[in-house]
Amino acid sequence: MNAPARLFLNALTAAAMRGAGPCALAGLLAGCASTPFAAAEASADSPVAAAVMEGARADRAYPEFCDIPPKPDDVRPPREWARAVAAVERDRAALYEATAASTWTLDGTAAFAERARAAATPPPVAGAPSNTEAFAQDLRDRATPPPPPR
Repeated sequence: MNAPARLFLNALTAAAMRGAGPCALAGLLAGCASTPFAAAEASADSPVAAAVMEGARADRAYPEFCDIPPKPDDVRPPREWARAVAAVERDRAALYEATAASTWTLDGTAAFAERARAAATPPPVAGAPSNTEAFAQDLRDRATPPPPPR
């Protein structure tokens, strides 16, 4: 059962064309029977009927070509847009190059840690109790007491 597919395609195409012809003819005749642009009456009960009828009046003023506003002066010319787009594309390429997978490594972490330890200053050593008491007394001497209540 190895019949060529083209035999079935031709039969299906011919059947579809026989059905499409009457459908197209019916659609054309239905379009001639009524027009969607015919004048329709607005319902008097509608809250927007007055606005619809006012908007549909034929004798109202319509805009003219002289009503079109002039071309704005503060718009970039196309060449400036092209330069701005090229600058963004250059920045994107530079960012992709700087953050490529081969630019980030975790090698040399021990040397980095040693440099960080050498750069860090150690915290001050806690002094003897006499030094602490002298520091506290200095703070007490410099403190300003609150004003007395009135």
